[in-house]
Amino acid sequence: MKLGIIGLPKEESFIKAQQKGLDFLEFCINQGYNTEEFFEDLEKIKGWIQKYNVRVASIGRWKAEKIDREGKIIEPELELSYRLIDAANFLECPNFVCGCNYVEELSYYENCTAAIEYLSKLLVYGREKGVEISTYNCRKVNFIHNPMAWAVIHGHLKELGIKYDPAHSRYDGADYLKEACDWGDRFRHIHLKGSLIIAGERFDDPPAGMDQTNWGAFISILHAKHYRGGLSMEPHSSVWSGELGDKGIDFTIQYMRKLVL
Repeated sequence: MKLGIIGLPKEESFIKAQQKGLDFLEFCINQGYNTEEFFEDLEKIKGWIQKYNVRVASIGRWKAEKIDREGKIIEPELELSYRLIDAANFLECPNFVCGCNYVEELSYYENCTAAIEYLSKLLVYGREKGVEISTYNCRKVNFIHNPMAWAVIHGHLKELGIKYDPAHSRYDGADYLKEACDWGDRFRHIHLKGSLIIAGERFDDPPAGMDQTNWGAFISILHAKHYRGGLSMEPHSSVWSGELGDKGIDFTIQYMRKLVL
């Protein structure tokens, strides 16, 4: 397992990752991001990978609708996913991560069918480009985040992976250790985000290792599943920002290195 961090596709991110001894960066080209700027900078990014010896381990797209109200694929979004897979191929990045929105006007079966159609196209394209495709378990504009959805969609699409973040399951009242035990063989990428629940309410997302997640047990399950993917830090707290946030990143790095051995 390798340690990395989510960052912007800018040179400063590579410099900081190198200074902290991290192995990789992760880019989230989400809804609202200037995608054309990202594509225009691909040659620069490839140069920074070589210059700083920090690879790109995952490219993802969150918060974007893939299916319209009638259950049809939104073609511009599909084409953008293809372009992001092309970018991953160009940068020698092994993972592309996305979700799929739930359309309330449709049944659960119809939603799963539409998601399978969309993801099947990405799997075929990704296979040609040498890039694996995963869904994420974040709940934002995405319903493929739990064992029921995985049983249907991942059960049908045997190559489809999962980008997993224990915090999302904890905040939703799910059993993240059971999910890792049952589905860890499909995990392709992991987010390290702390989660803190007080009196049943989400309080803060402190640095991983300073929260309530049983990271020792979780990482032990990953070892048992022979997980060899990335562990990507996701600084996510307004409290842990600036100088304090930087110290929090350093803490998580030291904490996780003891667990991944």
